[in-house]
This record gives sequence, C-alpha cells and structure tokens, in this order.
Amino acid sequence: MSRFDDLTKRELLARAAEAGIRGRSRMRKAELIAALEAAGEPPPATSDEVPPAALASAHVRREALADRLRGFVDPTRRCRWRTVEGHVCGLPVVVGDVRCALHGGIDLYDVAVPVTGELGIHTWPTLARHLLLATYDIDPIGLDPLVTEMVWHVLNTLYFEYFRVEVEGIEHVPMDGPALLVANHGGAALPYDGMMLALSVFNEAARPRRVRVVGTEIFGMLPFVSHLYRKAGGAYAARADAEYLLGKGALVGVFPEGERGFMKPIWQAYEVQRFGRGGFVDLAERTGSPIVPVAIVGSEEVHPAITVSERLAQLVRLLFPDQRVEAIAVFLNPIPLPVKWHIRFLPAVAASHPGTRPDPLATLERTEAIRSTIQGALNDILEHRRTAF
Repeated sequence: MSRFDDLTKRELLARAAEAGIRGRSRMRKAELIAALEAAGEPPPATSDEVPPAALASAHVRREALADRLRGFVDPTRRCRWRTVEGHVCGLPVVVGDVRCALHGGIDLYDVAVPVTGELGIHTWPTLARHLLLATYDIDPIGLDPLVTEMVWHVLNTLYFEYFRVEVEGIEHVPMDGPALLVANHGGAALPYDGMMLALSVFNEAARPRRVRVVGTEIFGMLPFVSHLYRKAGGAYAARADAEYLLGKGALVGVFPEGERGFMKPIWQAYEVQRFGRGGFVDLAERTGSPIVPVAIVGSEEVHPAITVSERLAQLVRLLFPDQRVEAIAVFLNPIPLPVKWHIRFLPAVAASHPGTRPDPLATLERTEAIRSTIQGALNDILEHRRTAF
C-alpha cells in the first residue's frame, strides 16, 4: 500500500503539478500515485510524523530567535545590584545600561527579554536563585518575569517543533504603546490559541513584547492553575484588568467569541461566532488603543470536537457556579494532534474617538466589521492550505 493513498485526488494533483507531471488532469487516482512514485516524489508525512524539513526549519528559527534575544544584553558586563543582605545580582546588563533586565535595565513587564540573554534549561538554576532570593517585584496583575521565561522555553517546543507555527503580518503589531489583539477562538480542550498568540509575538517580533491574554473565569478557580496563569502573564476577563494593562501601554489579547468559539464542534470549524456586544471595541475607544485583528488557523483541529454537551456544562456550573458556559465540547483524542498552525496579523484599526464611549450602534457595526475581517482572512488561509498537517 502506498502512503500516497491517504491523499485526496485534489492533493495528488497539487503534488503532480509541483513535480511537473504532464497529463495529470486526465489521470485517475491510481495513475497519479504511480506517476508520483515513478518521479521519485517523497511520500507525505503521516499525521504523527513531523517532516525532517520542518524540523530543520524549526532549528533555523530557534537560532534566529536566540541571535535576536542575545542582542538585548551585554554578556561582558555584570549587574552590580545588591540585595539588602549583600547578595550581588551578577546577571548580564542590558545593552546601553548598567543594570540587568531584572533590576531596571528594561521594562521587563512590557518586553520579554531573557534575563541571562538566552532561553534554556541550563539557565534555570540562575533563575531559581533569583526566584528564591525574591530580588524583584511582580506587577499588580501578577506577572512574574522569571516564571514567564521558564514557561516560554517549555512552550516553544509546541510552537516550533510540534505545531510548526507560521506567522504573517507581525509588522502590524505595535512595538510600543497599547493595543488589543483580537482573534478567533478554538481548541475544545486547552487554550492553545492564547499560548501561540503570545509566543508568536515573543518569537517573531523584532521587539519581543508581552501579550497579556485575557482568559475565562475558570483559570481563577482551579488550584495551582490560577497562580501559574497569573504568573505567566495572563489576565482575567474583567474590565478593570484590561483597562489597567492598556493604561500601562501593554498588548492585550482577547477572544471575543468566548466559550461559543472555544467549544465549537468540528463541522463549525473556523466559522467565527458572534463577538458579543462589542465590549472590546468600547474598551479600545475609551483607552485610545488600536485593534489588531488576528486570524488563527490550527486551533480547531488540535482536539476536534465531535459534539457538544449541555449536561456536561451543567456539571461544570455545579462545580464552578461563577463559570459562564452553555455547552462543553466532547473530543476523543487526549493527545493534541500535530496540526500545522498559521497566524496572520492584520492591519491595525485605530480608535476613531479616543477617550470616549462610542454609540452602541456604532460599536456593534465596528465589531461586525472586525469579525468579518477575521473571517475573510481565515477563508483565505484555508483556501491556500493543502493539508492540516
């Protein structure tokens, strides 16, 4: 049995076109497979196998990220900051400053610069030392830059090797000042899209700004998870949190579909649901923040939902009365599928009347326009995507 048998005829025709096989349009599926094998075309990778070329690309991208991050620190000079007990910091200083990133050399709550200048397990003993000494502050929302750095390194395996995330339009993300990153939602099991959204700015932007992703109430109800979520930079779905962050000039990631988008069954994949009453537009106007629409392809197939259950939602509300959920997605695969992701950042939409509260009708119209923009970008990405893997 040929491994080309798993491809559709349309996919086989695309492969034949790339190989320059003549007369392909008149061939049956079996003839296309035979022609591809005769031409020496490499067989497609299975869904649980990452192509070697993709791994090579991931390595190159990791090296590019490492070079970019090293440019923020000067390893030849060390921070002389001392604790009250007399412990010397010893971290490399930020380029152009006499202090390290952890002790004032850069705004570490806006820019995600590794305090040692690099990511990796080998840096964790140094990070653990500063965690134990508690030589720095965390922000009022709870972000701990050292915990975030550790989480960043761990999740990069998902980002580069497993999901092989491709990013387009990163230049539309502002490199300073506040902005709302508004994206479509999906996942069914875990909010992978929120993780990948934050990592895409960390890993691809010239200035690795933090994205403070707004999450649902359940992240504040689960033991351990609630603390880790806050320390890793997350914010809760509360207007006070979002207004504070935007007022401080931060990037805030929101998913206006909420649980309606997150719990979609697979047959509604990438159909962007209603964006509520447009609270994010009102927030952007009041804080004078631009809105950057984001289209994310990949999240819907990681845990494809075969159905949704209202009974499970009732059980969740019984355990967590404050959780707003109407239905729970039911999926079969406990291990996430290695779907290839594509994230497209679209041109920013500036606030029309900064500092004011817009008319409710104007808010709804603008909300629908942004939803339609994201839907159009999703349709375009899907039209050009050959396979989910």
